Amino acid sequence: MGPRAPASPDRDRVLVEAVLARAPGAFEELVRAYQGLCWRIVQRMVRHPEDTRELCQDTFLLVHRQLHQYRFESPLRSWIGQVAYSVAARRLKRKRIPIAEPSGDEDAGAALARVRDSFDLEAAYADAELVSHLRAAIEALAPVQRTVLVMYHLEEMSIGEIAGIVGVPEGTIKSHLFRARTRLRVRLQALMDTRP
Repeated sequence: MGPRAPASPDRDRVLVEAVLARAPGAFEELVRAYQGLCWRIVQRMVRHPEDTRELCQDTFLLVHRQLHQYRFESPLRSWIGQVAYSVAARRLKRKRIPIAEPSGDEDAGAALARVRDSFDLEAAYADAELVSHLRAAIEALAPVQRTVLVMYHLEEMSIGEIAGIVGVPEGTIKSHLFRARTRLRVRLQALMDTRP
């Protein structure tokens, strides 16, 4: 699954200029265009519908206040995604919830060593019985790993775009993706091994 083609820069420019000019309905159009992206990023970070709703509202209030600072250097969805990620990350930090797992996790290293390269995560997802286990495994990941998975696989964003949103180097995003996929494979492989 490759990255989705970015929204038209011309469309984004027209929309941003309309919002800045206070054209009737322009901001509502911007919200409609990007509310799904905002919801998926925030929901994967905080996992509580009430918090997600509140933080998405906070995100779009911040977007409205800071839209004049947007310089079209990245796609509008990346800029809005970055605002959503930052708003959710701040909430988790205030609640003292770790965003990522510690890098020196010995159990993760042992799990990585046990992964079978032949296990096909996408094929497992097609198995109805495994879907609920996969969802539970995703929810057990650290917030940043859940979010990176969503941005890459559901939003079909590139590694570079995700790195810009999260504010870390591309190699760190690749590492998060690798560790998240590995944890999912380990958990689902263990389930497959117990099946008749």
